[in-house]
Amino acid sequence: MASASVAGMSTDPALAEALADGAVVLDGGMSNQLAAAGHDLSDELWSARLLAEDPEAVTEAHLAYFEAGADVAITASYQATFEGFARRGIGREGAAGLLALSVRCAREAARRARAARPLWVAASVGPYGAMLADGSEYRGRYGLTVSELERFHRPRMEVLAAAGPDVLALETIPDTDEAEALLRALRGLGVPAWLSYSAAGDRTRAGGPLEDAFALAARADEVVAVGVNCCTPEDADHAVALAARVTGKPVVVYPNSGETWDVGARAWTGRSTFTSGQVTGWREAGARLIGGCCRVGPETIASVAAALRAP
Repeated sequence: MASASVAGMSTDPALAEALADGAVVLDGGMSNQLAAAGHDLSDELWSARLLAEDPEAVTEAHLAYFEAGADVAITASYQATFEGFARRGIGREGAAGLLALSVRCAREAARRARAARPLWVAASVGPYGAMLADGSEYRGRYGLTVSELERFHRPRMEVLAAAGPDVLALETIPDTDEAEALLRALRGLGVPAWLSYSAAGDRTRAGGPLEDAFALAARADEVVAVGVNCCTPEDADHAVALAARVTGKPVVVYPNSGETWDVGARAWTGRSTFTSGQVTGWREAGARLIGGCCRVGPETIASVAAALRAP
């Protein structure tokens, strides 16, 4: 793939141009699309289980979003870790193969989409708490040091980077300790990344100031965009402008539908508050990568694409 420089990293020139001058449409929630297709995700591996059991389902979920207008597919590797797969009896070699497969599934969906526009793949790197599968990614502060978190993240990031994604999505990060660990692990991989926090108001989900969290990314040349995901659309409204001001980088934003996840009941409650009308406001505030996270499906992504591409 030809390359150009964005923040000192080798980046697809079309993606670099889009980040500089326009807006890129991200996909929506992988889990809700798989659930809508009839797949049971009620186990610790969540959508990553299907990488081992039904990778075609993952490819079809990506394809649904590309056909709805998404420019970027985020891989099904959010909850895919060596440790999580080991609990299912899958060794390191097998786990590495499944991590790489997550990128191939997204690439295959892009091939099938046959879109006239460029399509990209972002390899998802979820937080340590996603591996624990107990909701702790929404609390952070796992009792681990930054160095211990770096040692957890680096091996799978190496595998994902070697699989050839266009960008790594360091996503749903709850606190600055884990962000610092991820930024350390990112060095030398040769793949750019975006960093997105889970947030509540003007704080990370662990309670630290978002301004301080965003400032970490401002100093990282490898990070091509910074922002939030897996938050409410209303929290995104505040975070986009703050991220743009603090970092001077393009902003990434992909909130949930606005419904609330009940960890104990393992169910969503409330109603959706995500509207396509918010999308243009985020773009005007500095967002260049815009999509949805949990409970945001292809229909909503189609409306996002229409709003961002309107003359």
